[in-house]
Amino acid sequence: MTHKDLLWKLAYLAISGGVFMIDQTTKAWAARSLRFNGDMPVISGFLNFAFAQNPGVAFSMFDQQGDSGRWGLSAVAMVAGILVLFFFWRTPRSDDRMLGSLALLLAGIVGNLTDRLRLGFVIDWIDVQFGGWHYPTFNIADCAICIGAGLLILDLFFSKKKEAEKAETRAAGSVPQ
Repeated sequence: MTHKDLLWKLAYLAISGGVFMIDQTTKAWAARSLRFNGDMPVISGFLNFAFAQNPGVAFSMFDQQGDSGRWGLSAVAMVAGILVLFFFWRTPRSDDRMLGSLALLLAGIVGNLTDRLRLGFVIDWIDVQFGGWHYPTFNIADCAICIGAGLLILDLFFSKKKEAEKAETRAAGSVPQ
């Protein structure tokens, strides 16, 4: 890895650290401002800021596992974070979409893991609803994970499409005319 490549990867990690800090800062704000003062309507009937404690994972799944669930989910998150870092360092500098998605995944994983280790639950505070539909309350780390996962899916789609185009070009070039 060249010096320039290392600097680019460190820049992605700095962005990941920035997203982590925004997540932790907004969760601290939610705990201070919303926990005891109640919900804060932002757009009536659509967006509220509401403090919620999530001891489980996405959509509060596995929230009845108690203290063993806390440590089990923390262990899973640590393994996921280590795997993301492993793939991050193995990804070529030229693959910006992959590096960006891994940086976002890392920020989200570490943000929610920090809450789980420190508090025993994850602080959620963004509450979206539309008529009778109500989306589970979430946070900035959850957004980073979803966006990172979405970028990974796009990367898989585009890399398969690019490989198919390369194979098609090779096949067309080897056909005698």
